[in-house]
Amino acid sequence: MWKSYQRLNLWVLTVTLCGCFLTIPDLVMGQDADLKPDLVSPIDGPAPPIPPLVLSRDENGRATGRAVRLTSPLRIDGQLDEAVYTTVPAMSDFVQTEPLEGTAATEKTEVWIFFDDEHVYLMARCWESEPDRIMVDEMRRDNRNIGRNDNLAWMFDTLYDQRTGVVFEVNPLGGRMDGQTSNEGQTNFDWNPIWNVEVGRFDRGWTLEAAFPFKSLRYRSGRAQVWGFNVRRRNRWKNELSYLIPIPAAVGGRGLRASLAAPLVGLEAPPRSRSLEIKPYAISDLTSDTAELPPVANELGADIGLDVKFGITESVTADFTYNTDFAQVEADEQQVNLTRFSLFFPEKREFFLENQSTFSFGGSGRDTPILFYSRRIGLQNGREVPVEAGGRMTGRIGGFDVGLLHIRTDEEHVSGARPTNFSVVRLKRDIFRQSSIGLLATGRSVGLTGSSANSTYGVDGAFRFLQNTLAVDTYWAQTQTEGLPGANTSYRAYFDFNGDRYGARVERLVIGDAFNPEVGFVRRDNLRKSRGRFRFSPRLSSVDSIRKLTWSASINYIEDMADRLETRENYAEFGIDFENSDRFRMRIRRTYEFLPEPFEIAPAIVLPIGGYDFDTVRLRYNFGTQRKVTADVEAEHGTFFSGHRTAFTVRRGRLNLVPQFAVEPTYSVNWVDLLEGQFTTHLMGSRVIYTATPKMFTSALLQYNSANTTIAANVRFRWEYRPGSELFVVYNEQRDTLAHRFPEMENRAFIVKVTRLFRF
Repeated sequence: MWKSYQRLNLWVLTVTLCGCFLTIPDLVMGQDADLKPDLVSPIDGPAPPIPPLVLSRDENGRATGRAVRLTSPLRIDGQLDEAVYTTVPAMSDFVQTEPLEGTAATEKTEVWIFFDDEHVYLMARCWESEPDRIMVDEMRRDNRNIGRNDNLAWMFDTLYDQRTGVVFEVNPLGGRMDGQTSNEGQTNFDWNPIWNVEVGRFDRGWTLEAAFPFKSLRYRSGRAQVWGFNVRRRNRWKNELSYLIPIPAAVGGRGLRASLAAPLVGLEAPPRSRSLEIKPYAISDLTSDTAELPPVANELGADIGLDVKFGITESVTADFTYNTDFAQVEADEQQVNLTRFSLFFPEKREFFLENQSTFSFGGSGRDTPILFYSRRIGLQNGREVPVEAGGRMTGRIGGFDVGLLHIRTDEEHVSGARPTNFSVVRLKRDIFRQSSIGLLATGRSVGLTGSSANSTYGVDGAFRFLQNTLAVDTYWAQTQTEGLPGANTSYRAYFDFNGDRYGARVERLVIGDAFNPEVGFVRRDNLRKSRGRFRFSPRLSSVDSIRKLTWSASINYIEDMADRLETRENYAEFGIDFENSDRFRMRIRRTYEFLPEPFEIAPAIVLPIGGYDFDTVRLRYNFGTQRKVTADVEAEHGTFFSGHRTAFTVRRGRLNLVPQFAVEPTYSVNWVDLLEGQFTTHLMGSRVIYTATPKMFTSALLQYNSANTTIAANVRFRWEYRPGSELFVVYNEQRDTLAHRFPEMENRAFIVKVTRLFRF
């Protein structure tokens, strides 16, 4: 097994670090890398529009668009005052998805797509009958609140494979999001290409102008191009959703998918070149840490590092990193855990987030294992582990998605981390129209619990039908851990029909007691899970204030590998979706939980082995984002192990004082009364944001967690002083509220980091 791992490790390292200098371009493109225009895929739509027209539609609602070459350069200022906007007709006539599927949008939207020798442009004029009611309060790049504002979003399927694409979203303040889509709706918003956008206002609405360098996009070889595209308009104060190319209500806001896009013809790409980006950084910090051996106080440090991105082909990219540093990353939001299972924290580090969907495996779900969990690299036992160097290659080769990664980390004394090599291989093959099959292999040279290596490998399939309303996910995987006896395999079969009116899910999941992917994440092992859910969601046209009702019921049955019942959960839920985007949910749940060993749920409170029945009622109200004050409020009460539990939670709170300043409070409290004792947990925090421009903001995250008796602060200033180049100033501090000298400092750091992007 060790020799096999070494061969895997060497192969990944060699291909990832050297692939750009070998013959991969020839393997990808064939003997003639510059494909002829007549080899471009035939369009899946009506005949292209005849100039000067830019959009043609057929009787079935399908469309084909045409991009127009510019004869003179445009000034990107958001004003739409050049002559081309009067001589070239706009694409218009958007169609509602919500609330009245298939009817004309109530507000006019005009879109133009241009290009020249270096850029693709998308311009838009968004008309508003009541401009004063535009809802917008977010300017930070890639912040999810942009999607909750009035906005315009669009996608390009630049490879025209009807599977992958790039998505862009802009609000009237100039706040922007950008992401990569794959696997029918999985979007990675941590892809940050170089592009420019400016917005403006006129007396009847708002405008935008966006320019995308061809260097920032992956596309097919050859001058003549066919792309897929669609444009979505979100009118928040009306809670209206409309598309240029009609999208079914069952798909809703998830309609920017390559499989649902229209063809865009007329584009001419510049000659293919291998783009190169070099991004060095310099960092200085002043650090105090009582957990270090020996403890450090106000220790001054400095370092440098480097990231390199190389375009092997238009669709395959290699990334290299040396002495990687993640000091600018925002702190994790703390959680209170009243279960005996592991908590999941999302990845936030940019190097691992880009092209993250390439390495996804087996579908998602609360108990579904994640075979590649990048937080295993550079983090251990809550401590940062130095990342020495590594490489990654991702992209499409023919009908395959390919991902190769190799990272080496150094030692870290407090966590016990030793120098370790991490390797990942991912390969997916397109089949049918929107489905794929694939394999994944991971390995680490030093395991978490000892000196032996750990490896994982598996095969999976993702099948999509009926415009992605029917999904089937399945996988089989196995791990190898020396000295760990037991069942080391896991498999899953998952069926999901997610129509507008009806929905149904069925799942079978098995995880062995020795299934141990140490470059992955497993919430709980030793289980055989069977789950079913049914949903009925009629639209209510008889009441103006209500858009949709929802009734659903679910059963979740989990046994261990010895056929002993561990968890049984049944619930019934009723919900109301209001026209103003508010939502109400009421859930009644009955749960059985078996504890196979004593469980310390709180300090000095230990629950004995045995089975426990719970009956709970939960009420939740989500206030729509059209309000100045918005939040998700939840209350729950019922039996809990040997006693009772009452909980109150406020999530996703947001108070918008002015467009540049917002406060996002969170709070949760649990009052628990058990036979073994009583306790109360508090988790409170607030994120305060001031955004000077879309490229400059300051945020502060303050948190208090009674479960681990800590107060933590994370203050970040970020300025993108030129495209792709950034300045970060970060202050982190954590204190112990139960220390003898309250509140005693555990660690503190003041950090300044600057990056500079060079493009060739």
